[in-house]
Amino acid sequence: MMPIAHRAIVPRFALCLALLASGTALAGPKEDMVAMSKKFLALRSYHATMINSDKRAPKTEMDFVAPDRYRIAMPPMGEQYMIGDTMYMTVEGRSMRIPMPKGTMTQWREPTRAFREVEKMQIEALGQETLNGKPTKKYRFSQTGAQATSTLIWVGADGYPAKMETTGVAGKRAYTMTVFYSRFNDPSIKIDLPK
Repeated sequence: MMPIAHRAIVPRFALCLALLASGTALAGPKEDMVAMSKKFLALRSYHATMINSDKRAPKTEMDFVAPDRYRIAMPPMGEQYMIGDTMYMTVEGRSMRIPMPKGTMTQWREPTRAFREVEKMQIEALGQETLNGKPTKKYRFSQTGAQATSTLIWVGADGYPAKMETTGVAGKRAYTMTVFYSRFNDPSIKIDLPK
């Protein structure tokens, strides 16, 4: 028969293993962000809308299709397509093909690169917040040094980022870049070579 002390410890140990396996009960802000990054990097497709506080910069719409296709629309400049390591620009109805150094685009989606950046930052949980009528968890990333930035990120109940807001200084000018994410794994997002 098991000693009384062990009978008390075993259920607690089993509970701890269950909590560790679930990864949620004991996770802190950094672990939350690593989990969100893994989920985001595994997406087959998504849409993003980027708005710069500098009114001279146009609103940008971007679609992504895994593993390496991007379509970026920046009115009135036209559209850019990035497929593999080649960029295609469409301006005033004309398309140009511009080869890029190998790995230029794919490095954006390397998990280790994204996690290395997360590890360099201080991450703080800011609690729950409603965004467009839906519940989200809000976090703050901070990075010090010459390129000091502060980023707020709202993560939806689905575990994907709903909104990201980054503030910093470029040159001597302060800026805020806001990104709204949507259409996760939407099969209707297709990116083909421009004609």
